[in-house]
This record gives sequence, C-alpha cells and structure tokens, in this order.
Amino acid sequence: MALARAARIILVGAPGVGKGTQTERLMKNFSELSSISSGDLLRKNVRERTPLGIQAEAKMKAGALVPDTMILRLIINELTTRGWIQDSNLRPYHVYSSSTGIESEDTVDSVMIPSNFRASRYTYSDNPSASFILDGFPRTATQALQIDDIVPINMVVNLQTPSEIIIDRICNRWVHAPSGRVYNTTFNPPKVAGKDDVTGEALTRREDDDPEVWKERLRRFQETNLSLLEHYDKLGVLWTVRGNSSDEITPQLFAEFRKRFGAADGQ
Repeated sequence: MALARAARIILVGAPGVGKGTQTERLMKNFSELSSISSGDLLRKNVRERTPLGIQAEAKMKAGALVPDTMILRLIINELTTRGWIQDSNLRPYHVYSSSTGIESEDTVDSVMIPSNFRASRYTYSDNPSASFILDGFPRTATQALQIDDIVPINMVVNLQTPSEIIIDRICNRWVHAPSGRVYNTTFNPPKVAGKDDVTGEALTRREDDDPEVWKERLRRFQETNLSLLEHYDKLGVLWTVRGNSSDEITPQLFAEFRKRFGAADGQ
C-alpha cells in the first residue's frame, strides 16, 4: 500500500514485547518505510573507521557510554545523506568520510549540537519515500527533545503486552547460538525437542533468560519510559496498542498506520 505522506515512527515497548517483529512486518508491508537504527549506524562507523567511529570505539573500550551528541550526529548525517532533512546553518559534516568531518582537534564531546537550535534550522521532506522507523533512540524524554529539534516524529507506538505473558514467553525460549535461530516451546517449537531444525544441534537457554532477571528489566523499563511516553502524549502523536502476542498486535497496528498515512484510493 502506498503512503500519502512521510511516516516518522518510533516503537516503544518493554523488552520482549516484539518491537523487532513489528518493525519487520511494517517494512515488509509498506515498502516506503526504512529502518534508521542508531546501533547499526554506530557499528557501521566503528567498522569503517570513520572519525566518529574511532572515537566511539575508544569510549566503549574505556567502559563509557557513547554520548547522545554522537548518536544525534549519526542520525543527522543519515537523514541528511538520504535527503530527508536539510540544514544550511551547521557546517558540512560527513561521518562516512575519513578525510572530511571532524578536524583533528575535535572530539566526540566537543562536537556538540548547539543548545539553542530549533526545528526551524532544519527543513524536512514530507515525501512518502522519506518514511522511517527510528530504532534505539530516543529512550528518554531528554533525548526525545533533541530529536524534536531535528525532525518531527509523527507517530509513537506504545506496544503493551502483560508482563506475565512476556516472562512466560521468555522462559520458554530456546536458541541455536551459532545461527541465532530462536524457538519457543509454546508457539514456535523445534521439530525435535531440544534440537535445531536445520543442523540438529542442541539448543540452549540464554544466560539472562531468567524470570527474576526479566521481572527486574520490566520494572526498570516502566520507571524509565514513563516520561518518554508522557512527552509524546503531550505532542499528540502517542498511540497505544495492546495484545498478548505479536499476531494480535499487528492487525491493529496496520489498521492505525493505514488510517494515518495510507493514500486514498487511486493515489
């Protein structure tokens, strides 16, 4: 289905709720959607030894968090490279070039997003081809404000599945570590109990797939994401969907997505 305007989406949900599954299904059914993953952008820069990648790697090896300013630079560069935003006020900046971008005296912390810049510094495309799902950032209301200054998000999906169902799902999860294939004894069991369908090798449990560990993760998520959801609710772009499984959530999500962004008949 073709889109009538650009969709700029964030999926918010507890660990194990199925954000990755919904992202894949949205992109498969709406071809104009792209995924902009802050983690993928960071890994790409580290792998390609760009100036930001080198500095990020140094931060991570030192056990420090990658600064928000760096993540924002990566996102700005990606959106600019794709032609989805334009800014005539900031100096040209190309993180994917080893010969341009950060000068020798610059550091991750010194390459700052100006504190007083606002969305008016950027123009953004509303063409359907400029549609994306932003993954991995923002995670807090403060980070959301920083994204607001770059490009307006126009749909935030709050995925809700009861905690007890998520925990039950995780407790029944088995993986084939070499390939990453995931099975669940409840709804996606292996053909032979305890064996990978392709290789026949033994399946294992992830070390952190422990009920108590997940209860704590879900508790922390509820605490840290409340302000993020409140931020987008105030902006009028928050939409909540509930379901006990991804298959229950997907039809509701698709219907709402079509209502907000789908082209009229004949377009």
